[in-house]
Amino acid sequence: MDYKSAGVDIEAGYKSVELMKEYVARTARPELLGGLGGFSGAFSMERFKEMEKPTLVSGTDGVGTKLKIAFLMDQHDSIGIDCVAMCVNDIACAGGEPLFFLDYIACGKNIPEKIADIVKGVAEGCVQAGAALIGGETAEMPGFYDIDEYDLAGFAVGIVDEKDMITGQELAEGDVLVGIASSGIHSNGYSLVRKVFEMTPEALNVYYDALDAKLGEVLLRPTKIYVKALRSVKDAGVRIKACSHITGGGFYENVPRMLKDGMHAVIHTDSYPIPPIFRLLAKEGEIEEQMMYNTFNMGIGMILAVKPEDVEAAMKAIRKAGEYPYEIGTIISGEKGVTLD
Repeated sequence: MDYKSAGVDIEAGYKSVELMKEYVARTARPELLGGLGGFSGAFSMERFKEMEKPTLVSGTDGVGTKLKIAFLMDQHDSIGIDCVAMCVNDIACAGGEPLFFLDYIACGKNIPEKIADIVKGVAEGCVQAGAALIGGETAEMPGFYDIDEYDLAGFAVGIVDEKDMITGQELAEGDVLVGIASSGIHSNGYSLVRKVFEMTPEALNVYYDALDAKLGEVLLRPTKIYVKALRSVKDAGVRIKACSHITGGGFYENVPRMLKDGMHAVIHTDSYPIPPIFRLLAKEGEIEEQMMYNTFNMGIGMILAVKPEDVEAAMKAIRKAGEYPYEIGTIISGEKGVTLD
């Protein structure tokens, strides 16, 4: 009896590391100390001594049941982008610059090529965010996960000067809400999605005229990473007064998180185009409008609050970063919360 006969292939683990090295190398930053394969990742903080009050910000998250669709389509090279996005967008939402990222993959069987594909996506997400992929863990857990399944989660650390943190405490009546377009469903609400659509490879490969694509392609589109867009706004000299990453819980849960007491957000749902996938979901699943906005991002992945006089500069900066902004609402005085009209 040996470890391999128990279901854990140590040699496969070694091969996975070798295959992923080229992808990890793309994410290197000057502050990175050492290479892949050590017991920990080291990152120099020397460059940030110039900050008045350097403050670390962190985020951790997973991809959730969107992974089930990756399994069915046997497509694993982009799901890692989702994992990075869910962590670094939260950091950017606080005004932080993502510095480094670590991933955790737990699987029923370590297939080196599949693990390398997953890490390829993680590395691409790190490149988009400007973060170094400094380490991770691949745990082969036979009997715990099915042989063809895995879970993926991650952890990111960023930095911000305390004076530049986005806290919402500067919000005032009349501030304008600018929304940045999502790529689609992102990484939240897939437990409902999987109840609405038939989850088979055949069904996922059906082409929908309304989507101008196959269903599975749309459902697997990676989550947008907004780090560069928010940095572009800052570089344009615009102060972001509050920020919300629209994830699980949609508008109703996430928008109030950016508000201070006594401030209320009003969002105009006709102020931006809603991607066809959400209309198809609502129709096929007979989902009420309020539930849609309480579950999904509905086409807006990030919301910023800025002064009225800064709206044009903020939107120009977002476009410069390659994203699509919309003026979607305002801040008024009132009970902390959000109204959609």
